[in-house]
Amino acid sequence: DGSRVNATYTKDITSRGPTFTIRKFTETPWTPSQLLSFNTLSPEMLAYLWILVQYKMNILVTGGTASGKTTLLNVIAFFIPPEARVVSIEDTRELNLPRENWLPSVVREAAGVGGKDISLFTLLRSSFRQHPDYVIVGEVRGKEAFVLFQGMASGHSSLSTIHAESVDTVIKRLETPPIELSPTLLNVLDCICIMTHAIVNKEETRKLKEIVEIIDVNPDGVAITNTPFIWNPVDDKFYFKKDSKIFEKIARRYGITVVELNSEFVKRTNLLYLLYQRKIFGFEEFQKIIEEYYKKP
Repeated sequence: DGSRVNATYTKDITSRGPTFTIRKFTETPWTPSQLLSFNTLSPEMLAYLWILVQYKMNILVTGGTASGKTTLLNVIAFFIPPEARVVSIEDTRELNLPRENWLPSVVREAAGVGGKDISLFTLLRSSFRQHPDYVIVGEVRGKEAFVLFQGMASGHSSLSTIHAESVDTVIKRLETPPIELSPTLLNVLDCICIMTHAIVNKEETRKLKEIVEIIDVNPDGVAITNTPFIWNPVDDKFYFKKDSKIFEKIARRYGITVVELNSEFVKRTNLLYLLYQRKIFGFEEFQKIIEEYYKKP
């Protein structure tokens, strides 16, 4: 069923005897309106990410273990235009996208003697021959990051996750072995979403802590950033400031005005908030409304 298991046998490794840990996943992934009901993020954050996805910006979701990275990645993928061709590549099948034109692939370990591994690197390299509009990689850890960033540079919109707690850590991880990307290649990244584990009112929750726009990464690997969205743990509220550098980038690239983008942003924020208020949490129901919106805003 796609659950993950970690097990040890005998007392050699685990001195108190055998162990097993099962990590289960939901049958149907959370929809954006469900994340709003959990207060994981704000309607403004979702509307912003929706616009970024529509205009093919490159997004990296980052955070610690079990901070909700894959959940957010799946939620962002809801906003991919219905006619787009999507290729996803994962170690373990976790993504679930309610769409027709989706080619999911999973790595394979060698079976038997003389068998051949099919790695993330191999799958990603061949995915660009499938003419994808969007490439989604479950998690980047090694040399596949180079292929992913090359793909971004050649105009393939990409979404992925990486294990790191902050923007600086992300950049350090991408620049040092085993990944070793050149700092100038990091400029193709548009936005980093940082997920975190938090205790609010003595309850464990997951929050989209901040959304950071990458404006420029200089040759020394120092990033100039802008943070339009932030979660404040003191009052458990989300704040946003209205000067998005990515909106300016979209406006230049697509010949629309920032004013138009901002009005679209407000419209989508209201729509998402309404879907949450009306408890439209169903996987297919939600997707249908997003598709309708693309056809007739």
